[in-house]
Amino acid sequence: MKHASKSIAHRFTATQLLLAASTVVLVTTACGGNNDDYPALNEIDSTKMQATVATMAAQMLVPGAVVLVRTPKGDFSYNYGATTYKGSTLPTADMHMRIGSVTKTWTGTVILQQVQEGLLKLSDPIGKYIAGVPKSDQITIEMLLMMRSGLLNYSTSLEFNQALDDSPTRVWAANELLALVLGKQQQSFDPGTSYEYSNTNTILLGLLAEKLEDGKPLATIVQDRIFKRLGLKNTYLPAITDNSLPQPFSHGYQYGTNVQTMAALPPELQAAARAGTFLPTDETNDNPSWGWSAGSGISTANDLAIFARALVGGGLLNEQMQAARIASVREGVPIQPGLGYGWNLAKFGPLYGHTGEVPGFNTFMGYDPVNKVTVIVWVNLGPNLNARAAGTDIARELIGQIYAPPV
Repeated sequence: MKHASKSIAHRFTATQLLLAASTVVLVTTACGGNNDDYPALNEIDSTKMQATVATMAAQMLVPGAVVLVRTPKGDFSYNYGATTYKGSTLPTADMHMRIGSVTKTWTGTVILQQVQEGLLKLSDPIGKYIAGVPKSDQITIEMLLMMRSGLLNYSTSLEFNQALDDSPTRVWAANELLALVLGKQQQSFDPGTSYEYSNTNTILLGLLAEKLEDGKPLATIVQDRIFKRLGLKNTYLPAITDNSLPQPFSHGYQYGTNVQTMAALPPELQAAARAGTFLPTDETNDNPSWGWSAGSGISTANDLAIFARALVGGGLLNEQMQAARIASVREGVPIQPGLGYGWNLAKFGPLYGHTGEVPGFNTFMGYDPVNKVTVIVWVNLGPNLNARAAGTDIARELIGQIYAPPV
């Protein structure tokens, strides 16, 4: 979400994370199957998958990773490396980590539940509820969910990433984040005319969700509406003043500063990192409040596997709204074929879900409702030396092994 490179900052640049999955999409989009034989799926080869994860993680200097793959043709789980740099404690699927932009799926779900309850309409302009937004009479709630508002992304600027470097434990309030862009009265494009991933959209949705529930904190709203309903006991939206992770947890690392990781590190730094003379920094206790409703969530791989099935397969929305959410995903331009984005829901070939990244962590969460495939990958490095999302890259390769090539 952060800067452009830090996907929250940049990582929160879902387009970048979606593009990281593009290789697998070309393989899998023609493979959908829905009969009892699951013709689109390969038998799970655990040995091959483990070798893939270990090789890629080592190449990208990932300290630790957790992978969960569940399919009708077999399951695969793997814990790689360590929870600390050069450490010895193996990461596990019940360890807490920061999930970045996966948080957006929570915020979007709450908004859609409120639509179901008649508290608002997707066609309502945001100006009906929140003042000070440029072209607020033209930007609808649906445009915010779809990343089609044209509002600038506060987390991609050099100025913002420098601020994160200068004060990594700073507490950011939502109005401070919005002030970074809304006061400029600028937009990337006219509302509804294009797509551009922007954390600003989801910060506004978080404020809207709270306003519709008489100021109840968003952390309480998602707890009541999502986590309790699904029995997720290790999933949280922390208070903006809280920069801790609950036990047990994995540390998270990053090579270089937020500003440096807005692009691939220069060759000399990459060489030094591989030689062990340029060490990663521990970003575990950076304050994630700058992501708030767009990216400050905490969860575990086990909880995300449960949540992914409900997010995509149903259980949080009524049948009509669930179908509409899946149908909202727009594929292709300006994203690559087979990749798409809808109501705070991304699509990677046959899987729906989201990716997320904050300094130190990267998460991929996907579920295929046709073939009943779940893929969860998290790593405690974000981004890698080339400013890419290591967990998403690993997920891409695993998905390619799950689905049979098209005939």
